[in-house]
Amino acid sequence: MLRSLYSGISGMGGFKTQLDTIGNNIANVNTTGYKKARTSFEDMFSQTMSAANSAANGLGGTNPVQVGLGSSVGSIDTINTQGSFQTTGRTLDLALDGDGMFKLAEWNGAAVNPTYTRAGNFYLDEDGYMVNGNGKYVIGDNGRIEIPTTTQSFSIGNDGTITIVDQDGNATSNQQIQVSNFANEAGLNKVGGNEYAVSNNSGVENLNAPGTNGNGSIVSGALEMSNVDLAEELTSMITAQRGFQANTRIITTSDEILQELVNLKR
Repeated sequence: MLRSLYSGISGMGGFKTQLDTIGNNIANVNTTGYKKARTSFEDMFSQTMSAANSAANGLGGTNPVQVGLGSSVGSIDTINTQGSFQTTGRTLDLALDGDGMFKLAEWNGAAVNPTYTRAGNFYLDEDGYMVNGNGKYVIGDNGRIEIPTTTQSFSIGNDGTITIVDQDGNATSNQQIQVSNFANEAGLNKVGGNEYAVSNNSGVENLNAPGTNGNGSIVSGALEMSNVDLAEELTSMITAQRGFQANTRIITTSDEILQELVNLKR
């Protein structure tokens, strides 16, 4: 059978995966804190028709003769570039200007099952604890962040410090939101809900105050939007579509050649 048949099949599979990735990017063009993905390809192994030869007997060396056997998906990378800010004026809407992620966790006397996010649209639960839309607690330097129900007003500084003003007008600042960073942030696992989890290749968590140890600072009253460039994604979609169509043409052309071979003897 013709090698080109299998090359065409592998190419179709690769471009299908790229279209899946592009489709997910476009679907999340307005998702808070979303980081786009990028598909890259690599060639598969090649069949050697003749090996390379070194110079000998008065003749120069010759290069190997190899036929490639298709392509495969090399990686699907998460692109962690900064998204633009959308001003909301809401104190509990937080954006990170720079590297790092907010740490979230379930609570069982201590933080358990931690996850991480760039989506800073937080809320207060009935007990006054700061949570995300999935009910996970935002973690600070002393555990969960709590805004007492008797609070008159509060503010969040660029360094994550929370200033609470009670009903008597007294201000206290004894809580600070923490930010986590990783040696390989692109190696985190996406677990849904705008959240990431540690993987074997992300490196260990480094939890520090915003604006320190390479962490970005907090911007209160704003949200980081998706870093998806819609024009770029639509252009990539056209390229992937044409690539897929070209690989289907390889298969139909190979089929026509095989048909000619079958019809040699009638």
